[in-house]
Amino acid sequence: MMERGKLVERASPPVWDDYRSGSAITTRWNDNDPYGHVNNAVYYLWFDSAVNRYLIEQGALDIKASKVIGLVVNTSCDYFAPITFPDDVEVRIRVGKLGNSSVTYGVGLFRGEEKTASAAGSFTHVYVDRETRRPVALPAPLRSVLEAICV
Repeated sequence: MMERGKLVERASPPVWDDYRSGSAITTRWNDNDPYGHVNNAVYYLWFDSAVNRYLIEQGALDIKASKVIGLVVNTSCDYFAPITFPDDVEVRIRVGKLGNSSVTYGVGLFRGEEKTASAAGSFTHVYVDRETRRPVALPAPLRSVLEAICV
């Protein structure tokens, strides 16, 4: 890839141990696109699901009643190897940056028993008051759950 006349090197895929938590998913028949691999939009669904699953399981998010909710403000993904149906995938997460009202997660997708990511990305939440949608400081219980997976 060229950037203003300079060669930009492609990022190396992260490895399993770069992440702190994870959850398993199984690809579905309709995840594949006409090119024979999981469509890139599905990866973002997996990112969102893994992050929110972690928060719910840790008691830091009640999707119906929490007064503070995270809104996605940025996502990115680098693709290293295809994922297809039928594959088992481990979605691994970590916190790369923890701010006053925001958090940027790192997410890695690992196919089968592989320890090198097939894809890796980031996912940023800004935490807001559910009613006003104005940014708020991370509540202490949420911050504690996020600190547990910081790198």
